[in-house]
Amino acid sequence: MRKAGKIQSLTEEERNHILPLLRNAQWVEAVGRDAIYKEFVFKDFNQAFGFMSRVALQAEKMDHHPEWFNVYNKIAISDHQTITLSTHDCGGLSQRDITLATFIDQASLV
Repeated sequence: MRKAGKIQSLTEEERNHILPLLRNAQWVEAVGRDAIYKEFVFKDFNQAFGFMSRVALQAEKMDHHPEWFNVYNKIAISDHQTITLSTHDCGGLSQRDITLATFIDQASLV
């Protein structure tokens, strides 16, 4: 049973239900760590920056911040054009990551 207030990693049952849905939305499980990532490429810098601004406002509300790096029209981490999500408080994927991934997908369509 989950404790209120403490961030917990996704259970095996939650992973079996949620991860296939995320894979269908082009989220990929990271190799070597409990995280997901996705590549985003936009028409130009303006669209990429607008997307980052929308995600940044939501991430701040959630107190849950993605790992990313922006180069012109790509959102990247290190040399990959991705956003990576993992919850440091529990050392892996949590419901916070799923919620933010869903928001990020919606924000990328605006």
